[in-house]
Amino acid sequence: MSYSRLLLSLSSLLLFSACSQQEPVSDAPVVAPRAVTTAGMVEGMNESGISVYKGIPYARPPVGELRWRSPQTVDNWEGVKAATRFGNDCMQKPFAGDAAPLGEEPAEDCLYMNVWTPEHTEDTQDKRPVVVWIHGGGFVNGGASPATYSGESFARSGVVFASFNYRLGRFGFFAHPALTEASDGPIGNYGFEDQIAAMQWVQNNIAAFGGDPQNVTVIGESAGGASVFNLLTTPTASGLFQRAVVMSGGGRGLMRARAIFDTENGEPSAEQIGVNFAQKYGIKGTGPEALAKLRELPAEAVVDGFNLSSLFQPPQDPPTYPGAPLLDGEIVRGHTEALLKAGKVAKVTLMIGTTSQDLGYAPFQNKDALFASFGEYAMDAQNAYDPGGDTPLNELAVAVGQDRAMQEPARFVAQQLTAQGLDVYLYRYGYVAESVRNGQGTPHAAEIPFFFNTADIKYPDASEQDLAAAERVFSYVVSFAKDGDPNLPRYPQWQPYDNEKQNIMIFNMDATAEEVSDPWAERLDAVQGAEEAVPMPELR
Repeated sequence: MSYSRLLLSLSSLLLFSACSQQEPVSDAPVVAPRAVTTAGMVEGMNESGISVYKGIPYARPPVGELRWRSPQTVDNWEGVKAATRFGNDCMQKPFAGDAAPLGEEPAEDCLYMNVWTPEHTEDTQDKRPVVVWIHGGGFVNGGASPATYSGESFARSGVVFASFNYRLGRFGFFAHPALTEASDGPIGNYGFEDQIAAMQWVQNNIAAFGGDPQNVTVIGESAGGASVFNLLTTPTASGLFQRAVVMSGGGRGLMRARAIFDTENGEPSAEQIGVNFAQKYGIKGTGPEALAKLRELPAEAVVDGFNLSSLFQPPQDPPTYPGAPLLDGEIVRGHTEALLKAGKVAKVTLMIGTTSQDLGYAPFQNKDALFASFGEYAMDAQNAYDPGGDTPLNELAVAVGQDRAMQEPARFVAQQLTAQGLDVYLYRYGYVAESVRNGQGTPHAAEIPFFFNTADIKYPDASEQDLAAAERVFSYVVSFAKDGDPNLPRYPQWQPYDNEKQNIMIFNMDATAEEVSDPWAERLDAVQGAEEAVPMPELR
């Protein structure tokens, strides 16, 4: 594995108008909204003209014998199930620095769906566009409950919004010979299977909430963006959505997929790592008894103190967490980069981009070593990043790191899909809320409250400029979700990516937006040259 690819892997581990007149007070009782799902009726809440449903089970609780099994069809219920509060977020050790702190306690019973929709009744025949949100968190943290992820603004804009939890850490991504021997279905990528089950739930149920199952846009950020790439490249998700938005999700492979059975580049297989974990708790063997003991472990033991901060620490020896995704050949068929180059990707319209100071760092002791990591493109990199020779090493490390992890991969995706005849809208988000600016760019995940138009929730002291910035990018996203075209008459036009023009939509610190020829193109060319000089593993 090249040093730049290793850096890519390590770096990646780490979202209106008010009424001018007061509405008259009505004495009529407020009727809670109801919807009939394939498992039974649910009753949500009315919130000032929108209907909100929280905590709808989309699969059976993955506990006991269902730990490390594909998501199972939820049991039907009689009567009306209350859907007025979030279900538990999935089991994890919360991360203190999370940009979107959890709103619910983590638990292993966590496979729940939430829906925000324009106010409707059971007889509503509307077919509104649908947005489905996949949260990030390095596949070890995160959930659907943070207030920043509210779908209220989408619903008020005529879009049905759905979010859900999926299994994380060892609950979501784990292999062991005993699981292989049990032959209970696909092994390894249980979190990805949850995502597919959630998208299938949307297909089967969203019409009951006024949504159009044939007009679905999936949006993911960071690990959620990497998850969108998996949905784009796995046959099991075929036909489940028509458009996608990838926010800071890499593109060459946010996390390099690990082989389940074989060693690759000298790294242990996922099965061996599972054996390492089992032995830590005194569990030996590869048969049913070993699997039973693994499933009897307390949830806290399976978490084993692991969270996002752990990903930035020296790896355990021997390793006990395989990372995600895992190369199972069915859910994950190969590395994202190779699948895109082979054209093994869903033919959907895409919006993809990054923040202006995104995730990534290139830790070198001096400039010579940093530029040497570009191989034959060392001089190109030096001319692009440090033409005067006076750029501080730390500043270079940030620029090169984020370009390798996020900026160039996003452009790479735009290049590949454009060449396959698909429309791709490329952006770089450079706005930061006025109250937290530090003179630098927009950090990883900081764009979410603006894409969701929840800046006033994330920043209670949000300024008029903050709100204007949120309204602008949110409007582009809503327009894209409705018909695949982000453009609106009141804002600058955003054209599909053209490799000759190198066009990109830049969202600026003054809350404006402009489509320009990418000012970082020379930097990204050097990264691309170095990346593509190293052969990718063959598709399996």
